[in-house]
Amino acid sequence: MSPAPTPHLDVATPERVALTLPVAGIGYRCLAWLVDASLLFFFWLVAYFVFTLLVSDVLGVFQGLSGVAQTLLVVGIFATQWLYWTVSEVLFHGQTVGKRALGIRVVRVDGSPVGVYESAVRNLCRAVDFLPMLYAAACISMLLSRQHRRLGDLLAGTLLVREERIDLDKYTAAPPASLTEAAPQSAGARPLSPEDVELVLSFLSRAPGLSPEVRQRLGARLVERVGPPDAEARAAVLASSESTEAFLRARVQGER
Repeated sequence: MSPAPTPHLDVATPERVALTLPVAGIGYRCLAWLVDASLLFFFWLVAYFVFTLLVSDVLGVFQGLSGVAQTLLVVGIFATQWLYWTVSEVLFHGQTVGKRALGIRVVRVDGSPVGVYESAVRNLCRAVDFLPMLYAAACISMLLSRQHRRLGDLLAGTLLVREERIDLDKYTAAPPASLTEAAPQSAGARPLSPEDVELVLSFLSRAPGLSPEVRQRLGARLVERVGPPDAEARAAVLASSESTEAFLRARVQGER
């Protein structure tokens, strides 16, 4: 029985490159919320102690307020937390302190950065997601949603994705000068297609972890596919795994 596919978001960039972003699950989201909630708790704890230095009976002052004033105070406390999440997500490209610590980010459903409107709506709905307590409504919504979206995400058109580190060295690293000079030129070879480029780059990134036999065999197959048509030049390329990979790297660099 094959495992269930991991939820993900497919994004097409303007350069016509398809990206797959893994969706953050309920565990990531809960841990990120705990970090942010802890920060807010300590903020209000410090604010309370500062207020006690100015007023001896804090509870008495609160009870002495009118009903309207008490309501406004509660709304003000919620507004402060709402501003924390909204401003953080807008200024830091979809991340709060907790989300950054867990490596997750809020984006629109099309993968674009979250805006003021989307962040404001999704965070305003926290009051509903919290019901009846401890984010019960949000947890149920995330468990029932294929992409683990809570009510605020559904209304705002957002979701949370995980950030993955991508090794870009294979795209930017140039071959050593000695190997580049030793590798024969690919005169007369056909232009590389995008599939050929990606295939060569994938091989070059994985080559150090392969056994010498497999490394040489795969390199030879790629040279047959993208190498020079001249048999003598191809034999020189296949003289060693170093010359083979130097040729392939130079071949890709020449197409860019």
